[in-house]
Amino acid sequence: MKPFSQACENNKQPILTILDRVFADTRKVLEIGSGTGQHAAYFAPRLPHLQWQTSDLDANHPGINAWIDDTSAANLLRPLTLDVLENDWPAGPYDGFFSANTCHIMPWHGVLAMLTGIGRYTAEGAGAVVLALYGPFKYGGEFTSPSNAAFDKYLKSHAPHQGIRDIEAITTAAAEHGLVLAEDNAMPANNQLLVFHRLGEQA
Repeated sequence: MKPFSQACENNKQPILTILDRVFADTRKVLEIGSGTGQHAAYFAPRLPHLQWQTSDLDANHPGINAWIDDTSAANLLRPLTLDVLENDWPAGPYDGFFSANTCHIMPWHGVLAMLTGIGRYTAEGAGAVVLALYGPFKYGGEFTSPSNAAFDKYLKSHAPHQGIRDIEAITTAAAEHGLVLAEDNAMPANNQLLVFHRLGEQA
C-alpha cells in the first residue's frame, strides 16, 4: 500500500501553480525529502520539460517507489539516498531545488546543512538556480496564525529539536550561499512557498 498524506493531497495543486511558473526555465530539480512521494508523482507529469529527482532517507524509499510505480512519467527519477547532514550529496548538476515541510521537522542545524548542500551546487557554473521551500514560517518571531502556534507547540512536545522557523533566519542563511529571496507566496492552511534565486552571470 502506498503511503498517503492528506496535507500533500490538499496542497499539491496550489504548489504546482507556482512551480509551473518559477521552474519554467529549470531543467533538473532535486527534491529534498520526498516523503511519501505524492508531490513528485503529481508534479513530474505536469512539468514534462524537466527531470524530477526524488531523494530521502532510505527508510522512505519504498513508499516513494510505490508512487513512482503508479506514474508513467519518464521524467520522474527513483529516489537517491540523501541525508542533509552527510557530505555525500548527489553529483548533479541541478538548477532547481524543492523541499516541502522539512524545515520544521529537521533540527535547525539540519536546515543550515540543507542550505549549505544546495550552496555547493549554486557555486558551480554561472546559470540561474531556483530554490522553492514550502511550509509554515514565523515572521519577526511571530506565528502567522493561532493554528501555527499550536502546531509549533505540538512539534516541540514530541521532539524538542523541531519547530516552525523564522523566515529571517532562513533568508539570512540562504544569502550566505548566494540565494536571495525573490518571492514569498501565501498558501492555503497558513503555509508559504518561498522562492529563492541565484541569478546567472551576465554574458
